Amino acid sequence: MNKIIGAGLLLISQLAFSQVVSSMPPDTVDKTMIKSFAPTGILRVGINLGNPVLAGSSDKTAPQPKGVTIDIAKEIARQIQLPIEFVSFQTAGETVEALKVGTLDLIFVAIDPVRGADISYTPAYIQIEGAYMVKASSPLRKNEEVDVAGNEIVVGKGSAYDLYLTREIKHATLLRSASSQTVVDDFMKGKGNVAAGVKQQLESDAQRYEGLRILPGRFMVINQAIGVPKSRPEFEKTTAFLTKVIAGLKTSGFISESMKQHGIHGAKVAE
Repeated sequence: MNKIIGAGLLLISQLAFSQVVSSMPPDTVDKTMIKSFAPTGILRVGINLGNPVLAGSSDKTAPQPKGVTIDIAKEIARQIQLPIEFVSFQTAGETVEALKVGTLDLIFVAIDPVRGADISYTPAYIQIEGAYMVKASSPLRKNEEVDVAGNEIVVGKGSAYDLYLTREIKHATLLRSASSQTVVDDFMKGKGNVAAGVKQQLESDAQRYEGLRILPGRFMVINQAIGVPKSRPEFEKTTAFLTKVIAGLKTSGFISESMKQHGIHGAKVAE
């Protein structure tokens, strides 16, 4: 009986989500802008599987990405009436590099001034918290106690947290793991005495190991946005178009409904 009720609620939720999507007709957009935005005639979208808030895959042998960013990308493709191609990566840094060399047209990435030299951002669509994790036996109790000489913080190389902490940490040492997914594994193997990352990722990793705790609060808020390459001739018009799309998806409830559909907790729709 509970399964039947649950299935019914899921169906209702899915129908509501589809109605939100279908309620937004395609905009009339500048064909010159579209040619600059997606020069191959296919919208090539980079998906970062390293951030569980944004995207994931149910089958690692033949990954079919799903998540909030997938839903947003499909809606963008619908509005410019182009086919879409998803290219999956394990880190945000990899999507950034692919965008720079021109093999992607659009990525979902944290707003960061370093990356901003090459990337044009829309306003944020989701806000995510960055947190610290320590061993249960650690004397550290507050975020403010982390940036002290002698502490070693493990962080995913090239992640938004790496870029932020590189600027902000003055006394502790940063130790870089290959990706956000490997941070806690390296930490449990003896690397560093603090792990840093997306709070949801750390909470998930804490279920695989015993004797871990997350420090209260957060050390940063990550504003996730859409990024397009500044190297394209019409990138300003593209950014303006995508800014309009994101504003519509936020106010219509599209993004909040997508988060609900994918079971995303601990993040919120950006204001």
